[in-house]
Amino acid sequence: MTLFENFTPWAFFVDFGLISILLLIGQLLRAKISLIQRMFIPPSLIAGVLGLALGPNGLGWLPFSNELGTYASILIAIVFSALPFSTASAPMKEVVRTAGPMWAFAQLGMLLQWGIVGLLGLFVLKAIWPNLHDAFGIMFPTGFYGGHGTAAAIGSAFEGLNWEDARSLGMMTATIGVICAIGGGLILIKWATRHNQTALIKDFSELPDELRSGLVPDDRRSSIGQATTSSISIDSLTYHFALVCVAALLGYLCSRGIKYLFPMLELPVFSCAFVIGLIMKRLFDVTRVSKYICPQTTIRIGNMSTDLLVAFGVASIKMSVIVKYALPLTILVVCGTAITLLITFYFGKKLSKNYWFERTIFAWGWWTGTMAMGIALLRIVDPKLSSKTMDDYALAYLPIAPLEIALITFAPIMFANGMGVWLLVGCLALSALTILIAWLMKWFVPSKTEN
Repeated sequence: MTLFENFTPWAFFVDFGLISILLLIGQLLRAKISLIQRMFIPPSLIAGVLGLALGPNGLGWLPFSNELGTYASILIAIVFSALPFSTASAPMKEVVRTAGPMWAFAQLGMLLQWGIVGLLGLFVLKAIWPNLHDAFGIMFPTGFYGGHGTAAAIGSAFEGLNWEDARSLGMMTATIGVICAIGGGLILIKWATRHNQTALIKDFSELPDELRSGLVPDDRRSSIGQATTSSISIDSLTYHFALVCVAALLGYLCSRGIKYLFPMLELPVFSCAFVIGLIMKRLFDVTRVSKYICPQTTIRIGNMSTDLLVAFGVASIKMSVIVKYALPLTILVVCGTAITLLITFYFGKKLSKNYWFERTIFAWGWWTGTMAMGIALLRIVDPKLSSKTMDDYALAYLPIAPLEIALITFAPIMFANGMGVWLLVGCLALSALTILIAWLMKWFVPSKTEN
């Protein structure tokens, strides 16, 4: 059921109005239902599941437009265009000194998930089901390590390369990943507290109530940003949102221009938006415009877009695609989750001289669900963020981001041109190089001193 035969601005308004209702229902359920609180299910995921069940891909009760699946592609461009304005620059020497082990840990988590699980899909699952797409295996890291945002980005790229099932598969693995992040993370935390593996809490019940319900009491609220412009001129939120949208728009124009000049090259809009954002940020740094940009505000814009992206992305999943791939997808997810668990906890303990569990549970939430899930799990075992895990991550991600963007950008292109296996082998080769660097830098913790 839809209110409009053709897509119009009012159809756009109805789509966002409906998803807003579902987001508020999701937050209400999170605040009131103890089971949802114990499982830390985010309202955006609840909204997406409700949209899937009640929308055009389910019962058809909600009159979403036929463009429901397109919003995720637009929102991921906004998310990535906001990132450069939200991240402070740091010299490489400082990254190596304070966050080297975290960099090695995070890069290994990404590369090994892509390489091992991708090859599992290419050589094992495809041998059993020959009609599977060569890139079927990378739908696991797309959804788990990447999350719904990466699923939208890679899904859109593959749709442009004539594999329309990719978006639904990526969104499904991302949704399963969030469940694994939350459910598996809580099980691991309870195990750790019982076996004295946590350094900062001793009892799971110490968790603050606001992390369960999602509602922050008066005495614990913090500012979401600073006003850098006068509202008599332009509201600060409007100003920051305009900056992010300009970067996203220029990214779109860049992507289309490259496609026009080089028809065989399909660069995703989000990648171009990220690069444009970096260029704009650099220009703003040189011209001192950056002092009028509030990182917290752009972070909130990115987070808002992510919430909407998850809701729209899950609601747009085509269940017929999931049913079609049910058995190989189940095997892929089960094997991939087991591999991710081994990678996370082996290297988490080997590359952490202190607070090993706090850093590892953060990585588990990040590599199976989203960064928000990683932070939520970290806050459970480290309520005051005393382990400095987030500080190290902020520095460590700077050299990882370009590699991750390149991986997401060129994976569809390489698979479409029959070179996917070389991409996956390259991931394993870079993993070996990362391990060598960590060993040479003496970042590995000897077994006798592991805590």
